[in-house]
Amino acid sequence: MVPLSVLDLATVARGFTPAEALADTTRLAPVVERLGYHRLWVAEHHGMPAVASSAPAVLIGHLADATTTLRIGAGGVMLPNHSPLVVAEQFATLEALHPGRIDLGLGRAPGTDPATARAFRRHGDQGADTFPNDVVELINYLVASDGPPTRPAPVPGRGYLPETWLLGSSTFSAQLAGLLGLPFSFAYHFSPAQVDQALEQYRSNFEPSILLDHPHAMVAVSVLCAPSDEEARWLAGPSALTTLQLRTGRLGPIATPEEAAAYPYTPEERSLVEAATATHLIGDPAAVHHGLVDLHRRTDADEIMLSTRVHSFEARAQSLTLVAEQWAGATTTPTSTSTSAA
Repeated sequence: MVPLSVLDLATVARGFTPAEALADTTRLAPVVERLGYHRLWVAEHHGMPAVASSAPAVLIGHLADATTTLRIGAGGVMLPNHSPLVVAEQFATLEALHPGRIDLGLGRAPGTDPATARAFRRHGDQGADTFPNDVVELINYLVASDGPPTRPAPVPGRGYLPETWLLGSSTFSAQLAGLLGLPFSFAYHFSPAQVDQALEQYRSNFEPSILLDHPHAMVAVSVLCAPSDEEARWLAGPSALTTLQLRTGRLGPIATPEEAAAYPYTPEERSLVEAATATHLIGDPAAVHHGLVDLHRRTDADEIMLSTRVHSFEARAQSLTLVAEQWAGATTTPTSTSTSAA
């Protein structure tokens, strides 16, 4: 069976605090583990009122403490914001504390606005152009080797490399992941247009490495499942409104379903939202399952990751429960042929 995983943003809902959002993500982790999901990743974002996961390494340690077998990781760390050495030290420490359970997904975008990105590095170079070299530098700090020590040499260091992925929404990171022999995760959930081209580029450029023998691809997709299509569409209203707010620079906590239903969309806004959410899987368990099977048939992904953005913890847990139960019980669930990633 193709493994399912979860991407969480520690969503801050209207009327709740970032502390409560982080507590909800912590509450969700054991639920995700019990339901049989393979991984739980959190994403680095900054300056976004609806997202509290600005420090993935800190949150990952907390989530790993709240679970026992679930893989916990960053989906991802935005490497242009950080020095490779700092990220290596943070994630080697996590790997030492939770051996065999930590994932490090690396992204090329800053995950924020230009002013915030400048504040991280405090100079004009935002790091995107150095991304390939930064990835190699980070891996070299931690990959097991009998060669001379690196300078500097982090502690924990060599032998404490987490499972390392490249993330992307275009072909650049797909090609790089292939050339470096790393697993690749495509952000279909917010940038679906290039999924076919990116995965083709990843697989055609893949070079076996000491970390991975053959290509291993994951696709992240937006999913909201409820007992009925009507309820699912109702619960999806806040996510649609958040999409509009992101595209128009009107950031805020995620609205309630009632607020989203009452929002007076203009025809132009309605068209923008419909286009942006056309690939989201929203519906009852059978409809969502069918969408996931179709996505797998199209992409031949080795894993699928679900991103569920709703106002309440209860709706998020319900959605993940319904999807997992349908995935485990349906005869149409695709099987996995890959054994290259943990």
